[in-house]
Amino acid sequence: MKRTKIFIAILLFFQFLARGQDQETVGTSPWGPQDEIGTLNMMTEASKLQVLSKIYIGKTYDLSVDYFVGMPSFHSLGDPGYQYWLTHTPHGTIVDNPNGLGAEMNKKVSYTGDAISMYTHMGTHIDALNHFGLNGKIWNGFTPEEYLGNKGWKKTGAETIPPIIARGVLLDVAAATGPLPKNHHITSQDLQLTLEKQDIKLKKGDVVLIRTGQAKFYDDAPHYLDNYPGIGLEAVKWLVEEQEIMLLGADNLSFEAFPPEREDNWVPVHTYLLAEKGVMFIEQLFLEELSKDQVYEFAFIATSLKLRGASGSPMRPIAIPINTKK
Repeated sequence: MKRTKIFIAILLFFQFLARGQDQETVGTSPWGPQDEIGTLNMMTEASKLQVLSKIYIGKTYDLSVDYFVGMPSFHSLGDPGYQYWLTHTPHGTIVDNPNGLGAEMNKKVSYTGDAISMYTHMGTHIDALNHFGLNGKIWNGFTPEEYLGNKGWKKTGAETIPPIIARGVLLDVAAATGPLPKNHHITSQDLQLTLEKQDIKLKKGDVVLIRTGQAKFYDDAPHYLDNYPGIGLEAVKWLVEEQEIMLLGADNLSFEAFPPEREDNWVPVHTYLLAEKGVMFIEQLFLEELSKDQVYEFAFIATSLKLRGASGSPMRPIAIPINTKK
């Protein structure tokens, strides 16, 4: 009997190791060989109308953050930070007279113009399915050899992302479990505890937004970037495979936590969602007001800039509370 228990324990141990080394492969879309938007195909006119019909109040929550010089961004790999500069100022226009209309006109009509430069993956933004791939391919088997030109991807670029209207659910993990430790990998148990405390059940096609509490530190880049918590791989698999969510989001910079849970992949959550499952996600959301008002279910409405061929795009999401009994 003792030997049998030892054998079973050894078997379970090796099964655990095998699961930890699951082969990661690019997913083939169930929506066809030309699909470029993955699980966003779950949206239909009927599903959008259904959630919009449940709106009962005009209060709107802005879920995006400000862009400003010095804002926190993922610059450790050499990506540029946010830059802003003035191209025209009221007094400068008088001096330069760029329109050729003279000082009197330019004193009367003041003129301010400006420009920005930024990495597409900063501030509140959505990751397109070409952002991360596996073994030389991105979602649905598209390859850079065939579809990546000098001016961006010919497949799954940010311009393909449709306007998003769906039932949104806030999982206020930071409130349900208490302040999350540095580098904490949120588990499915954390998510289930949160759902239980909020008395909510997830539905197929939901947009699930996870609050880690990091948005409170957004104006303080060093603090915000200091070992922040994020979702773990096991929790993401639970959301995608068991709950069949459509879209994910969080209030931290990289969505997942570091260090990674796999030794053979430095961003396993990114590649699982984008390359394997065709699930996009939004980073650097502002969820503090939803949390404060305990608004957990809402109509989620968002659009992103149609940046042709890009791997991500700024997004301005809003949440409008819905009647949960309707």
